[in-house]
This record gives sequence, C-alpha cells and structure tokens, in this order.
Amino acid sequence: IPTIHLHAPQKSTRTAQQAQQFLAKLDKMGIKISAVFGGFEGESYADIPTVRKTVGFIPAGTRAEREARTREVVDFTATLGVPSFACHIGFVPHDTSAPVYAPVRDMVRRICDYCATKGVTFALETGQEPAETLLAFLEDVNRPNLKLNFDPANLILYGTSEPIAALKLVGKHVRSVHCKDGNWPDKSKPESLGTEMPLGEGSVGM
Repeated sequence: IPTIHLHAPQKSTRTAQQAQQFLAKLDKMGIKISAVFGGFEGESYADIPTVRKTVGFIPAGTRAEREARTREVVDFTATLGVPSFACHIGFVPHDTSAPVYAPVRDMVRRICDYCATKGVTFALETGQEPAETLLAFLEDVNRPNLKLNFDPANLILYGTSEPIAALKLVGKHVRSVHCKDGNWPDKSKPESLGTEMPLGEGSVGM
C-alpha cells in the first residue's frame, strides 16, 4: 500500500515536530499521505437520521466550532506537506432554498479560500447525496480547489447513486478515492445504512 489517508490527530499532537517524526516513519515504510481527513466531536454514523443531525457542517449549533477546527487541520495538512484536506460536510440539500443550504455553501467557500492560502485542495467525501446534487453543489460553490474524494461504497451504503455511473458524472472533480465496498440498504428497514463488505465482495463492481 503506497499511500494512506490520515485521520487528523488530536490537537496536542498536531505540531511540526510530530509531523516530521511521523513523516520520517512513513518514509522508511515507503508510504506517502495523499490526504488528511477531518472529523468532529459528536458525529455519529449509526443510521441516516443520526447522520443528518450530527455529521459535518449541517448542524447549525456546531458550525462555528467545526469551521475553526477545520482551519486548524488544514494548517496541519500544510505542515505535513500533504496536498489535500478532506471531510464529510453532511447531507447537502437538493433544494437550494432550504435554510441550511446557503450557510453551508458559504462555509465551504470560506474553507476553500483558506485552503488556497495554504496550497491545499479541499475534497468533499461522496455518498450522502446523489451525484447530481453533489455536482450542482460544486458548481454553485465555484472554487477551483474544491474537489472530491470518491468513496464508491458510500453511494451504496446511503442508497444514493450507482457508483460507476456517479463516477462518470463527477469524475473530472475527483482528487482521491477510497477503496471501499458495500451492499445496498435493506429496503424493509427505511433510513438504515447498507453493509460494508471486503473490497471486491460488495456491489460496487470494483
């Protein structure tokens, strides 16, 4: 495995010294970091309603705190010399007149602009909305350094899009990929997530 995506470590270890020590270990193993992923306290992926309430930039009550943390992780991404920061921003509404839509879009614009000052790309994780909605959101944000981390399994786990067809639609925006597989949600259990599977044993068609 020549590359990894690094989940951002705790704030106490996001230092230049720790970065250099970690990079030295990876260098000995012949591994490079292609993206740093951010996550947030209080997020839960238990089921779709919980994801809607807790994940990413959608919950208004945690938005300011999460934007500040995102900037800190972008700083650490640049310290590591990694070209891409990525995270889930939560369910992007299809309806652009939804109250949550404009604040989240504007937050993504601000983060993209901050990333640009550090020479970093901001990659959105796929899966929690159909590919068509995601493409429209990218065009509306209108920032050249806004890209995608394409996770084909997520599109299946959330029941949003056929992953190969989605890739053809958004492919020009893809900066990185998660090698992940899964099966579709049980239709008899509304709002449930699908099941992750070993790579090649799920429904992605890897």
